[in-house]
Amino acid sequence: MEDKLRILEDLNMMYIRQIALSLQDSNIQKKIDHEIRMRDGACKLLAACSQREQALEASKSLLTCNTRIMAYMSELQRMKEAQVMSSDAGPTDDRLPCKGKVAISDLRIPLMWKDTEYFKNKGELHRCAVFCLLQVGAEIHDTDMVIVDRTLTDICFDNTIVFSEASPGFELRVELYSCCSEEDYSTGSTPRKLASKLSSSLGRSAGKKLRVAMDPGACSPISNGGGATLLLPLPTVVGPKYHLLAHTTLSLSHVQDSFRTHDLSISGNEECSHWVPLYGSVCCRLAAQPHCMTQQMMSGCLKVKQFGGDPQSWTNVYGVLKGTNLFCYHRQEDVEANIEPAFTISINKKTRIRASEKDLHNKAQSICISNHYGGEEVTHTLSADSREDTHRWMEAFWQQFYDMSQWKQCCDDLMKIELPSPRKPTLVTSKQGSLYHEMGKTATQINGFITDRNTPQFHQLSGWLVSDNPAGEEAGCGGPGLAWLHVVCGCKTSWKYCQIL
Repeated sequence: MEDKLRILEDLNMMYIRQIALSLQDSNIQKKIDHEIRMRDGACKLLAACSQREQALEASKSLLTCNTRIMAYMSELQRMKEAQVMSSDAGPTDDRLPCKGKVAISDLRIPLMWKDTEYFKNKGELHRCAVFCLLQVGAEIHDTDMVIVDRTLTDICFDNTIVFSEASPGFELRVELYSCCSEEDYSTGSTPRKLASKLSSSLGRSAGKKLRVAMDPGACSPISNGGGATLLLPLPTVVGPKYHLLAHTTLSLSHVQDSFRTHDLSISGNEECSHWVPLYGSVCCRLAAQPHCMTQQMMSGCLKVKQFGGDPQSWTNVYGVLKGTNLFCYHRQEDVEANIEPAFTISINKKTRIRASEKDLHNKAQSICISNHYGGEEVTHTLSADSREDTHRWMEAFWQQFYDMSQWKQCCDDLMKIELPSPRKPTLVTSKQGSLYHEMGKTATQINGFITDRNTPQFHQLSGWLVSDNPAGEEAGCGGPGLAWLHVVCGCKTSWKYCQIL
């Protein structure tokens, strides 16, 4: 069966490469090849995982890679269909809107625990690993994995996800995946564990020979070689399986420069092992920045006749069309030096632009820009050096108005998008309980204060985490009641060798 699947996959890849070659698009083919290599690596890692957290992360990576591969394949097929349709219909003069950035941040998914689960249940915690997949077209991002148990009131994802090439008709699909983290996923080390148990039962000499035979070496099939023979067959790669728990689709109408709540469509039920009691909504901030609001859409030399000035008085400026303004500088160097413009002409949804009659002096058409300020109409007249330049400026203005009509509220004011911070490496810990839960176990030992070993000054404990110290010494070394603590006080963090009171 595995050989048949491999053959089908190879045939699919040949077909995909043929489509990519016919489209002369090698970039998307490189993306597919990259994700296939990442998927193979995730499969090998999943087979070798000996810890639960490692297996959960590997399974998450595998799901993300598979989703990206399918998205790239669908994008290739769509591009091929568009190419065929365009060749049949002939060239078209349809105006296309500009692309833009779409960012989603501050993802919060509230939970709805039963009172018996949240307040009265003192037994073993039922934990699930959850994460989100976010997709716009063929661009897919994932959030960090979060461990959920009954001590949490909501699921918080601190990632800022930015889609850099979204169209105004985008559909942002948010999918929440969940996996029960209680099962033992250390399948990759099962033969080695079994060999260890057998060696202790058979004795030192016979057991050593058995362990050598069962331990995969550098020439084993696991290392893509051959030679060493395993007494036990290698098991099929198994591990944690993520399941779709909920999803929603956001579009341009949901974009607003504030924190909003959206409905979730929930899949699954309480009988599932991966079930997490969702409230049925997701809170997030969805912002967008069209390119017409952040990039120079047109620039060049202009002559401007300002409102109320001498009809024969023209001012030479260097104009830059960006966002909702035409910035007029004294010279081009001022733009590069970030010098304030001489004056600004508003270009918004209420602005009226028309081509005037030919000027007797310049023998070229001018462009009239009219805005209303306090009930009064103010008109500026622009003139370019040539008829071709005037036409390009008019086309740029019409394109700007079209982009504004398509991106709608995103062009009223420039929304703020924070650049996503680099992804932190996954921290594998032996305990996954919340801070509140762990503090409850040692409430009789902690009074809320810690003291430095070298100084008698006390600091109030606003947050703490027992962990390995920077030098590599294990937490708790140095005697009873002593430990390395990672102290978090407001925005400051530091390592302290402390005594727990």
